[in-house]
Amino acid sequence: MLWYAWVFLVIAIIAAIFGFGGIAAASAGIAKILFIIFIVLFLISLFAGRRRAI
Repeated sequence: MLWYAWVFLVIAIIAAIFGFGGIAAASAGIAKILFIIFIVLFLISLFAGRRRAI
């Protein structure tokens, strides 16, 4: 987990160097899409796990 924190820190610093322009906006858009995808996958696995336990 600490490794991912360092990686995202480096990405944030690079985005700041580029002035929070197009690169940061594109990264934020990708992050929003991935967040939604992983929430959906989490909910599917949560409900699938509950169904098997019963």
